[in-house]
Amino acid sequence: MSVSMKNIVVFVTDLARAKAFYCDLLQLPLAGETEMLLEFFPGSTTTLGVALALQDDARRLVGRHTGVTLRVEQIEKLCEGLAKGGARFIEPLESSPWGRMAVVADPDGNQLALVDR
Repeated sequence: MSVSMKNIVVFVTDLARAKAFYCDLLQLPLAGETEMLLEFFPGSTTTLGVALALQDDARRLVGRHTGVTLRVEQIEKLCEGLAKGGARFIEPLESSPWGRMAVVADPDGNQLALVDR
């Protein structure tokens, strides 16, 4: 038997607003889209899903730290674009022993860590 990671899902309340953030500001590559879900990272074995929170259990997961960390080349440039686009930073871009890191929130308050290594 083989088990592997398929996807990780972040729940949101407004998919159009989320698409503007994840596609336009965060510049994630869109793999697919339905009326209830955006899927990112085409061709990858593990994808990131951004889905409408339609059930009470999913709604309770909106607006918190997701535990998702994205590795970003040219992190400074991306953070500048996010700031210009009005994104809210929970933690600004700073150097750490493991590289540079920032934490940004999507329009629903879901927090994502951005690192350069």
